[in-house]
Amino acid sequence: MVLLRLIDFLSYLIQLYVYVVIASVIFSWLMAFGVVNPYNPTVRAIWQGLNAVTEPLLRPIRNMMPNLGAIDISPIVLLLACFFVQSVVLGSLRDLLITAG
Repeated sequence: MVLLRLIDFLSYLIQLYVYVVIASVIFSWLMAFGVVNPYNPTVRAIWQGLNAVTEPLLRPIRNMMPNLGAIDISPIVLLLACFFVQSVVLGSLRDLLITAG
């Protein structure tokens, strides 16, 4: 069924986005602790690419969260939301389509 394949594809995209968010968090730690040089053009290009993909969803979460100082838990909230959509929403749609078909 086409809708089941679409749901599986959306689940795959969400899983890929989870990996990108985790990579962005790890990369920000590496830059903060001086492991990688942020002035290197390759490092800067990777950082800008990761920010371009993650910031549109992280920024609204940061605006809603209280200020915790140097601690940023918005990636955790985003990952929890991704897991919720992937397991509950898409899982329920998949189950609904399987029982209806």
